[in-house]
Amino acid sequence: MLSRRRFWVWVASCGLLSLAVLALAPLIGSSRMQISHVWAGLSPDREIFFYARLPRVLLAGLAGGALALAGVIFQALLRDSLATPFTLGVSSGSALGAVIAICFGWQTVAGLPALAVTAFAGAALTMLLVLWIAFEGRRLSSFTLLLAGVTINSICMAGILFLHYLARFGQSFAIVRWLMGGIDAVEYTTLGVTAAGLLAAFFVTMAKSQEWNLLAVGEEWAAGRGVNLSRTMLTGYLLGSFLTGVVTSMTGPIGFVGLIVPHALRLAVGADHRLLIPCSFFAGAGFLAICDTIARTVLAPTEVPVGVITSLLGGPFFIWLLRTRRRSLWL
Repeated sequence: MLSRRRFWVWVASCGLLSLAVLALAPLIGSSRMQISHVWAGLSPDREIFFYARLPRVLLAGLAGGALALAGVIFQALLRDSLATPFTLGVSSGSALGAVIAICFGWQTVAGLPALAVTAFAGAALTMLLVLWIAFEGRRLSSFTLLLAGVTINSICMAGILFLHYLARFGQSFAIVRWLMGGIDAVEYTTLGVTAAGLLAAFFVTMAKSQEWNLLAVGEEWAAGRGVNLSRTMLTGYLLGSFLTGVVTSMTGPIGFVGLIVPHALRLAVGADHRLLIPCSFFAGAGFLAICDTIARTVLAPTEVPVGVITSLLGGPFFIWLLRTRRRSLWL
């Protein structure tokens, strides 16, 4: 039974820690800056803070929170703590859309940045295709969903490799750079629209938290307690795909956030999604902001793509999870 006190203690702790990270991260960088000069409006400190670092940190926070939230959803749907937002092929579809835009030299689509538009379109089309394959009559099979996602992921990666092979040198460099995953400063209006969409998805996910609890135990258990399995799984997949697609269209594919954060928090706070969802959202925001700060300072003035940092952290973590699971099966 989740007590109100325990809920607010954990949520407040994760939220305050995340806010602390987001507040301190813009102060750290390769260029020296004084916060007193920032508030006084002196150049170049003001421009460094408000136009280079702060929007980048805020985007990292939004992206990290969204990826961690998507990880929680997919792990509940597939009842597997090793499931990630990239399991079902959405990220690969988004990456394929972005690579197509790079190879054809598209700059804008309907007045919007072509890379973001095609990346999101690729994620949406992949989502629809996987859902079409996974539906059996009026029932959505989680096993078929997983197999369809793995298959579509392989097809999209093959398409990316083919286009990369045909690309010119400059295009090839741009493709590799985008596929590594990176965070750059964006307009505050873009941040506002993105935040509105991601927060709406967060509140819908919170409203379904009790259903995620039942579904995580088993489909038969959830159905026996009145959960509409097809509708709940469809909602979960749409939410997870939306979160992953939005983030990937802006930053490129960033792996392991949806694996590390939810699993680590599940060990600390338990598997109750009423608590796991908000804690994962806040912790994911702080985690990716820290990783991005490391990425832009560890080899300053050269920047390392943040996807490289998360992979370096996530790879050993994933291996540890596999070994832990194997030992538990032997015992």
